[in-house]
Amino acid sequence: MKVQILLLLPMAFLLPPRTWAGEIIGGQEAQPHSRPYMAYLEIRRGNKYYSCGGFLVAENFVLTAAHCSGSNITVTLGAHNIRKRERSQQKISVSHQILHPQYNRKTDNDIMLLQLAQEARLSDQVQLIPLPRYGDTVIPGSVCSVAGWGQTCVFRGKTSDVLMEVDLEVMENRNCSRRFPNKYKPGTMLCAGNQRGRKSSFNGDSGGPLVCGRVAQGIVSFGPKNASPPEVYTRVSRFISWITVTIGKLQASDPLEFSLYA
Repeated sequence: MKVQILLLLPMAFLLPPRTWAGEIIGGQEAQPHSRPYMAYLEIRRGNKYYSCGGFLVAENFVLTAAHCSGSNITVTLGAHNIRKRERSQQKISVSHQILHPQYNRKTDNDIMLLQLAQEARLSDQVQLIPLPRYGDTVIPGSVCSVAGWGQTCVFRGKTSDVLMEVDLEVMENRNCSRRFPNKYKPGTMLCAGNQRGRKSSFNGDSGGPLVCGRVAQGIVSFGPKNASPPEVYTRVSRFISWITVTIGKLQASDPLEFSLYA
């Protein structure tokens, strides 16, 4: 089967003006299934379990952050309340985890593709999200959004059962360069924070999308412990060639040849 990847058409959206992230502080509950591309990741590392966000970019591929890798991952699609068995939910195991070959734990190239063990059934509650063109930029001042089931307060422990969302403003690169010296790289990262400049939006779940004009322009990567803006996102447009080539190879050949972290 030829896998569909939604790429941003030329001129369609020209937008106007180190702790891993995992919270949606100060946000509000999303309208159920208004973000049908969202994926909830249950991750096992040894005998411990973690969660991340992700987003569906092809019928059997989810894009997320590389730091969300683990020994075993299960993806839930079509969810609003992850603690309930909603009829819309599809729970699919991950067959292969493909981290970017230049990823390192200093936050560089924090992007990963997850190949699902079976294709998702597209529906009103499960849909793909478009990706930008290679090299597209998001103009500082653009209002974007993130969503997730992560923590809802600065203090550890309180997570949300339902999908939460919050609006963010894309900031000048210098804001993150000052905040994260020697970590922030403008070529492969985006800088964004809450519009009011207060502690709110310490991002959605790690690995979830920064959505600008209905396009996944960023991936939640890292931010400060105290949830004060700005935060850092992987710049998706920088990795479009890697995404499309990797998916093409995995579809055309034995996946084991191309999965570096199966």
